Amino acid sequence: METVHDVQKFKSLIDGEWVESQSSEWFQSINPADTSDILGQFPNMNHEDAVRAVDAAALAFADWRKTSPTKRSSILIKAAQLLDERRERYAEELCREEGKLYGAASKEVARSASTLRFYAQEILSFTGETFPSDDGDAFVFSHREPLGVVAVITPWNFPMSIPSRKIAPALAAGNTVVFKPASDTPLTALRLVECLYDAGLPKGVLNFVTGQASRVSAALTTDVRIRAITFTGSTRAGEAIHSKASLTTRTQMELGGKNPLILMEDGNLEKAVDLTIKGGYGLTGQACTGTSRVIVMRSVYDEFLPLLIEAAKSMKIGNGLDKGVEMGPLANQSQLDTVLSYIELGKKEGARLVYGGEHLTGGEYAKGYYVTPAIFADATQAMTISREEIFGPVISVIPVDSLEEALEAANDVEYGLSASLVTRDINKANLFVREIEAGTVKVNRTTTGNLINAPFGGLKRSSTTTFRESGRTGLEFFTQIKTVYYGGE
Repeated sequence: METVHDVQKFKSLIDGEWVESQSSEWFQSINPADTSDILGQFPNMNHEDAVRAVDAAALAFADWRKTSPTKRSSILIKAAQLLDERRERYAEELCREEGKLYGAASKEVARSASTLRFYAQEILSFTGETFPSDDGDAFVFSHREPLGVVAVITPWNFPMSIPSRKIAPALAAGNTVVFKPASDTPLTALRLVECLYDAGLPKGVLNFVTGQASRVSAALTTDVRIRAITFTGSTRAGEAIHSKASLTTRTQMELGGKNPLILMEDGNLEKAVDLTIKGGYGLTGQACTGTSRVIVMRSVYDEFLPLLIEAAKSMKIGNGLDKGVEMGPLANQSQLDTVLSYIELGKKEGARLVYGGEHLTGGEYAKGYYVTPAIFADATQAMTISREEIFGPVISVIPVDSLEEALEAANDVEYGLSASLVTRDINKANLFVREIEAGTVKVNRTTTGNLINAPFGGLKRSSTTTFRESGRTGLEFFTQIKTVYYGGE
């Protein structure tokens, strides 16, 4: 890659030192709304660099695990304060780096701070259990302890909040971390690391490695010193990581989704349109919980579809820093190519493209990865666009005749991350909750979004289904249990 001399160079963090790659290679972080805007250059780390990061984390673990929970908690709280103080600048950078709307970027920084505070509090009461014994002289209890070195590998769509919900519980529980962010959003990830480091983390406790996954993945997935891998990304990448991990390495995989919203005949149509627009086109459709299928009762299909089209037409598309913009660009050229290819495939398979799917190229869109939100009508569950994760602003609208048929269609995919039902009927809602194959189930809510204090994860190929993220449950993945028996003399 040609070096751009007037662009700032950032470094990675290994063993408390900000370092370049041993290969002296760099890559750029580029604004997807305006590709002439380069946010910075980052080290393209190699295998040896990643091994050094694991070495540092392994060495730091002995002391960090003995650090009191109160001390660990105070560092997380201080880091949260720094995120709050730097929120405006970080949100602007996040918007430029990922293409997110400024308001959403600002909320993400705030959510990340809240996540740090949540785990700072939870670790002060997270402990084992005591057990009754028939032996009157015995005292039996379980003791939770940290695992060791944890590899944190994260995507670009939520480049601060997803790392926060993995790194915060890992550190709170006494583990050390090697953090590999997506190469599309290294600056936002770096800002989180800076806050944690500035808050007082000892050297080696958190190590930050940037660059191509192919260059560093072996060190982060096959080294037996890595006791846990927490990953969010595509199902294909997650399965590859899971297959390489050692027998003694835990894996936590939050993967793809093909999330349905079901509209019943008694549902509020205006609400259903609003939920579809927010769930399907928020973050330009690049959320793992995004709405990609709308399964509609045939009796209200002809009334719902024009309302959805009109709402999509009214959306303002542009740079997320501009006032009034409701949908930004796709994150990179690869995402743009993928979305456009699925739109062409949908046409070939016989779905009706009733709105959108246009690649915007002129004027203000000339230097960005922009498409108009796409709506396919009269889709069927057998079509590829209704089965595969597109990860873009493309919605398939599927007509059905009953809730049972809707559930059959909704469940007829390999994924099971999130699902929603729009209805006024509590009995239909209860049936939906029981029968839908999804880890996150919602009624009269968008498929997107989850609380920081509630468990999050999917079923089927959306997750390894072993450990959930978020909430108090999120701490379980980062600890192991010893059962202790004390007896009398």
